[in-house]
Amino acid sequence: MKFKKRPQKPPKGAPKWMVTFSDLVTLVLVFFILLFSMSQIDMIKFKQIAESFRDTQILDYYPSIIPMENPPELEQVESEENDDLGAANRFEEEQSLQNLLSEIQKFLEENGMEDIILANRTDRGVVLVLNEQVLFETGEAEIIGGSNAFLDKVGSLLKNIPNLVKVEGHTDDRPITTYRYPSNWELSAARSSSVIRYLVDHYDLDSTRFIAVGYGETRPIVPNTGPDNWEKNRRVEIVISDPKYTEQNLDN
Repeated sequence: MKFKKRPQKPPKGAPKWMVTFSDLVTLVLVFFILLFSMSQIDMIKFKQIAESFRDTQILDYYPSIIPMENPPELEQVESEENDDLGAANRFEEEQSLQNLLSEIQKFLEENGMEDIILANRTDRGVVLVLNEQVLFETGEAEIIGGSNAFLDKVGSLLKNIPNLVKVEGHTDDRPITTYRYPSNWELSAARSSSVIRYLVDHYDLDSTRFIAVGYGETRPIVPNTGPDNWEKNRRVEIVISDPKYTEQNLDN
């Protein structure tokens, strides 16, 4: 009598490949859940964190390991050095103007010219006021020979400093009408130009340092009421400019 083999019972539970597959799917699912959770930003918490960085100035306590191109400490040192250098330059410029004024005043005193030439220090710089009789014949703009000594002194001093120089011509209010000078405007401008031309030609000074201005009768220093006052208003002013007021001097 033959016995029939009983078929083998399949093992209980899921197939082995199913366990591996389910583990893999579970891991992939967890991975995507993590990615999704990390991609969600709580704006309120984010703002709070940003504010905390701003309040504590964390970057001040933990500076970058990469050196800054211009660190604040270096900029402060450079600024202080520039301030010191600027102060030294201003002191040197002021001293040079004061020395120039002293030299001119000494020259005027030694030559008895204090009554016809005035030298003083203003916010514009060193201002030299020359009466007409020092430089010109009445109604003319050619420099007379007697004025050369003073202009030579001014020219020699200007060679030692770089300051801009503004030469202003002034007249009294009496009209002039000649072929060469139809009005006081032309006469005053020609006189200031003659002074500059003398200084540039005789002392090889840079012509770009000079400005010639003719004011005519528009800027009297005393009322035009008679011969004495007319004489005072007919003048040439040489302004050796203070660098701090250069722009202002150019406009005035």
